Amino acid sequence: MRSGLTRRNALKTAALAASALIAAPHVRGAHAAGRLSVGLWDHWVPGANNTSKALVEEWAANEKVDVTVDYLQGTKNLITIAAESQARSGHDILAFPSWQPHGHAESLEPVNDVMDELIRQNGDVNGTVTYLGMANGKWLGVPAAAGSQIKGPCSRLDLFRRYAGIDLQAMYPPGAPPRADDWTLETFLQAAQACHKAGYPFGIGLGTTADSVDSAGAFFHAYGAALVDAQGNITVKTDAVRAALEFYKKLAALMPADIPAWDDASNNKWLISGRGALIMNPPSAWAVAKRDAPQVAEQLWTHGFPSGPQGRYAPFLPFFWGIWNFSKNIPAAKSLLAHLSTRAAAERLVVASGGYDLPSFASFTDFRIWAEQEPPKGTLFHYPNRYHHQVLSIAAAPAPPRIAYQIYTEAVQTKMIVRYMQGEPIEKTLAWGESEVEGFMRT
Repeated sequence: MRSGLTRRNALKTAALAASALIAAPHVRGAHAAGRLSVGLWDHWVPGANNTSKALVEEWAANEKVDVTVDYLQGTKNLITIAAESQARSGHDILAFPSWQPHGHAESLEPVNDVMDELIRQNGDVNGTVTYLGMANGKWLGVPAAAGSQIKGPCSRLDLFRRYAGIDLQAMYPPGAPPRADDWTLETFLQAAQACHKAGYPFGIGLGTTADSVDSAGAFFHAYGAALVDAQGNITVKTDAVRAALEFYKKLAALMPADIPAWDDASNNKWLISGRGALIMNPPSAWAVAKRDAPQVAEQLWTHGFPSGPQGRYAPFLPFFWGIWNFSKNIPAAKSLLAHLSTRAAAERLVVASGGYDLPSFASFTDFRIWAEQEPPKGTLFHYPNRYHHQVLSIAAAPAPPRIAYQIYTEAVQTKMIVRYMQGEPIEKTLAWGESEVEGFMRT
């Protein structure tokens, strides 16, 4: 999730994409035939790219458009976005990670026409998609199924049952709504303590990469703790932020001592090693466990976050498909995005990803694959938040995106937690956090 770019350059590379033409299904009639160049996210699941390419080629054959598809992963994707935005030349459509649309809003074609129709057909999108994908009333991109994910708890059924006295399958039953009223932050801490005492600690990183930042953000939201509010006011020195730091200090004492050094691979390795009772992750760790540690995989259950004083939140990181406003074939680009966003296309993408990908539209949470994945049967049933019992969120919101992006990429929340857990007085930690945010305001 982190690009290695400087903060200033990273801000320049964040953008929303493009515009939509659902009203013109036959792009030949809209003078949109010709050529189209598409840059999609390079999926980590073997074979998933084949499905997205097939969907593009099916549309191209029907509309008589010559399409080329490139797959871009990680830093290469971000560098391509930055280079093409500056050169005003390149692909017509690109995949934009969560924070990128706002940074490139001036170079992206608004897609309100596409989004209005998709929402009419498929139901609304969650608030985080709107927060990241819209600026000044304009949709900057269409939320993409490929790459979008919830980073929810993935826990060991056997260890929770044996040491914490919690039946996760009863709390999050396959085929039925959650029965999770008692799944609170207090219960979470008690379970962490019991598993730690038994020698199977929770593994939630406190490093500076995305997995750590996303988890911290969800817990901060559960306390209503924001470093900057939606109006751009600094709110670091509040009781809510103090409460979030106090909670995390207690939690950190029950986890491995090296969590401040963890990266995005560390929690996966922790779970697959068999030494951990819980991590926060999309189904990638479970999928690798199926291959490398099947005895662990058969005990894993993906479920919802614990609730706090201000509700139950889960980290959601959407990808977007955006169209450059300097594209020479905007009508065809809009038509393709409409095609890729149909229910049938979204389900094919989700199936190809083994249930990892997560469409943003409200009615796309009932695909059969999540109920059928195993072992154990139904392990991913509650992954897509199908009953909407938790708020899908992103760390550093609701600050204005240009500020929130800096808080996120600089991992201010996890750094504050580490400073406090290592013995710094809380008021000094808060003063440091406030100083950091003030610096972002001047950037």
